[in-house]
Amino acid sequence: MEVSDGRVMRRALWVVLYAIAMAAVESAVVVYLRALHQGTAPLTVLMHEIPAPLIAIEVGREFATLVMLLAVAGVAGRNTWEGFLYLALAFGVWDIFYYIWLWIFISWPPSLLTWDVLFLIPVPWLGPVLAPVIVSLCLVAGSLWLLGRSALRLSRRAWVLASVGAVLVLLSFTIDYHFALIRTDPPRFRWEIFGPGIVMGVVAVLLDSRREVR
Repeated sequence: MEVSDGRVMRRALWVVLYAIAMAAVESAVVVYLRALHQGTAPLTVLMHEIPAPLIAIEVGREFATLVMLLAVAGVAGRNTWEGFLYLALAFGVWDIFYYIWLWIFISWPPSLLTWDVLFLIPVPWLGPVLAPVIVSLCLVAGSLWLLGRSALRLSRRAWVLASVGAVLVLLSFTIDYHFALIRTDPPRFRWEIFGPGIVMGVVAVLLDSRREVR
């Protein structure tokens, strides 16, 4: 069991290193876009400064990013469950270090409450940087906790609770997507939707997991 746990943690380390390096590449692309167009302009403005063909390429790059995260998780995981946990780990580390690298490169964001365009598929996702960082910290902590307890699985009730929480979090990011189309930030973030979604996810992992029946 200890040998197995050691292998899991070594795989987790490689996944983390991959995600950190990948985040550096992603943030460098954003630095180049900002330098070519509006310097340190808000990303909601950048969306209107970038030609439509480049927006299409950006959407393709985001899709490729997801494929890369899925691929490394698929290689690292010995089964579907482990692959899912490595995916959560890779995504969380990548997202956190994306902002860390941006801050190192160009001192952006100036605050965790700075708004950002988080994603473009299928519509623009908007939110203060703090919100995706909270999600990513939960993903990293939850995936490492479950990877270190190989006998634990989420119950059916936990999957339902976590799924509802995920929908609420996604809704909080996308409900005001039209503000990205009119070159302005929303008046406020939907913390009243985001918060319960996060709580549901945490409760699902910590309080409603069970030992695998062998």
